[in-house]
Amino acid sequence: MTAALMGDSGQGPDTPDLPADLHGRITFLAAPTEVAEAARDRLVALHGDAGPDDAVVVVALGGDGFMLETQHRFLGHNMPTYGMNCGSVGFLMNAFHEDDLLARLAAAQAATLHPLRMRAWDGDGTLHEALAINEVSLLRETRQAAKLRILVDGKERLPELICDGILVSTPAGSTAYNLSAHGPIVPLGTNLLPMTPISAFRPRRWRGALLPSEAQVVFEVLEPSKRPVAAVADYVEVRDVRSVEVREDRSKRLTLLFDPDHGLSERIIAEQFTV
Repeated sequence: MTAALMGDSGQGPDTPDLPADLHGRITFLAAPTEVAEAARDRLVALHGDAGPDDAVVVVALGGDGFMLETQHRFLGHNMPTYGMNCGSVGFLMNAFHEDDLLARLAAAQAATLHPLRMRAWDGDGTLHEALAINEVSLLRETRQAAKLRILVDGKERLPELICDGILVSTPAGSTAYNLSAHGPIVPLGTNLLPMTPISAFRPRRWRGALLPSEAQVVFEVLEPSKRPVAAVADYVEVRDVRSVEVREDRSKRLTLLFDPDHGLSERIIAEQFTV
């Protein structure tokens, strides 16, 4: 998965409040690959490793999937994370080179994201809650298409959508599954959440919506016995849901660090002109 982030206010990236001397105050985390683990060993030998409990910044070595795992691990702690690409896509990562890491951290700019909170009720009436950094998606479980009713802020907006699924993404997730489903890339700082159908059958020409970030979205599953639906918030899947609520959780924040010449605003713009 790929993603993109930015500051809360939309006024551009901030400078992180990191101490001047970072030696021994970094924790290095590596994806379970030979390349990433070898890079971690070299960096620990150069800079020491404070461990997650005593560090003031995380350096994550891997790809975008590992960065997503790292953000979930530290969700609620607001630990600034600086990624270096030891994976494949690396949309959320800075370029990997290890010689000037402390200088790069000192010059890094911060980007902030609030996750989505999913509240899903299953057929037994049990409530399941999870946070999503990329997106919350509803997906059909069988050969039968899903049939959904959509409400936004308590008002019915679409009485019936027949589709393979639908998703609501963060600005981060707008370049991930949302883009693959032909949803719009959301420019940073717009405070918008894309809602994108997946293979919509009826209404055939409906392509989704852009919602304000404070919107509350409710999906009601119609004919759930005939057309069972699963709800997924990043890694958490709930089967046979009846109703799903999605909204931004501004009580949680994630902070990513980027080299000044490798900012996400530029990459978001460039992605829209990729052919």
